Amino acid sequence: MKTIQGNIVDIPNKRIYKGEVTIKEGKIVSIIEKEHNVNHFILPGFIDAHIHIESSMLVPSEFAKLAVKHGTVSTVSDPHEIANVLGVKGVEFMIENGKKTPFKFNFGAPSCVPATSFESAGAVIDSEDIKTLMANPDIKYLAEMMNYPGVLFDDEEVLKKIAWAKHNNKPVDGHAPGLRGEDITKYIAAGISTDHECFTYDEALEKLQKGMKVIIREGSAAKNFEALIDLLPEHFENMMFCSDDKHPDDLLLGHINKVCARAVAKEIDLYKVLQAACINPIKHYNLDVGTLQIGDAADCIIVEDLKDFKTLQTYINGELVYDFGKVNIKDVAFENLNNFNCDKKDVSDFRFESSAEKIRVIECLDGELVTNEIIVDSLIENGNLISNTENDVLKMTVVNRYNNAKPAIAFIKNFGLKEGAIASSVGHDSHNIIAVGVDDASISKAVNSIIEAEGGICAVNTSEEKTVALPVAGIMSDKNGETIGKQYAELDKMAKQMGCTLNAPYMSLSFMALLVIPALKLSDKGLFDGGSFKFTSLEV
Repeated sequence: MKTIQGNIVDIPNKRIYKGEVTIKEGKIVSIIEKEHNVNHFILPGFIDAHIHIESSMLVPSEFAKLAVKHGTVSTVSDPHEIANVLGVKGVEFMIENGKKTPFKFNFGAPSCVPATSFESAGAVIDSEDIKTLMANPDIKYLAEMMNYPGVLFDDEEVLKKIAWAKHNNKPVDGHAPGLRGEDITKYIAAGISTDHECFTYDEALEKLQKGMKVIIREGSAAKNFEALIDLLPEHFENMMFCSDDKHPDDLLLGHINKVCARAVAKEIDLYKVLQAACINPIKHYNLDVGTLQIGDAADCIIVEDLKDFKTLQTYINGELVYDFGKVNIKDVAFENLNNFNCDKKDVSDFRFESSAEKIRVIECLDGELVTNEIIVDSLIENGNLISNTENDVLKMTVVNRYNNAKPAIAFIKNFGLKEGAIASSVGHDSHNIIAVGVDDASISKAVNSIIEAEGGICAVNTSEEKTVALPVAGIMSDKNGETIGKQYAELDKMAKQMGCTLNAPYMSLSFMALLVIPALKLSDKGLFDGGSFKFTSLEV
């Protein structure tokens, strides 16, 4: 039996009072009003309503150690990234690793593995696999249905996956950037209940009005808080917060607590903010997470104030997992599963023979997953299309990591590199190797560095080469959060010293192969038009 004193934040009744919470065997057995001298606040723990744990480059047990510092007690996690590399085996790895730690991970069944038929992934999860996964009590929902064209065109396999989720009374997550009008109406009618991809106020409002739950995303690359937060005061019962993808250096600094602080700073009603951050995900996904009520699991946090939400203590199932700077979560042993099967490349593999005067170029937008297609004058040297650093039009490549194949080539604007190259085996969604550089030799060197490490992120220039190895599926580290966060920050700094102007170079790089988000992207099979959902030519 233990008691905690503080100012109790009662979200349902919209009141704060001095009181005492008593915990016994992991549950809250009493909450009483009581005078005392303690000034901090007790509230339910924060929940990230949609995240790919893999993007933190940490396995679940290590992710938990960082998340509890910021008052996060639970996540709604889509293991889509590892599933694209290792299939069902990867999903099982995440569940088992997460179970060994006192944190409430809630994994979904990835609905789109591979994400599209226009790229090479390491595995396939079909409707029969979804049937098996959906029957598993550890699987809480069908994860984001990125194949919205499949829904709109009544693709049999897609509809079967949704049907298995409904059969097991589990919600279906959406992913429908920019989908409006009759298309979004049909998408929702298929049984899809959330979207975290809204990037304008009007789009989110339409989805809310049509009965969808809208999740405000504030991740390392995609940031939609400013565009959507003004909807919260009126629609707080149908909104949640998420980070979607959070890189390790970012996670060291904060999580959902930061989003709450920003919302409160905009003078949005505290209880509405906390409803979105702590309560709505539990109700929507039917989570076994407490809401600071008698009889609930004791999943609560103590924060210094209701402005910055600086976490002092975090309790999960009554266990004090974070205590004034000290994390009480033990290390977990695990096996490094991987799927890397390609040989090193030659510089000549990155040549693109051409005589075209104009080329199609991906315009990367900082803080956005969407890109633009622009037409630009080509720069040709000895019959080879090359980077034009003057105009910041750089060569990029996606290299199949599961088989030996010819690298796909495209060009991209807004990376800003003046020397060298950066590369990563974190390339959404199939996690092939993706690289951008100022010349073919640098690109080749960076790609080979990733192949040698069997996964990682790297930066190379004439004077140095830095690689952070990601031996777990080629997308996660086997180290702790502090170590990987520090290493990642060093690489981020190196990329910026080489001229990169993007806020999160590696996060942005990883999304340049994400075909399901328009307009122009690159897969290992070629340049792809996300609007018409088909391949297009580099040469105009």
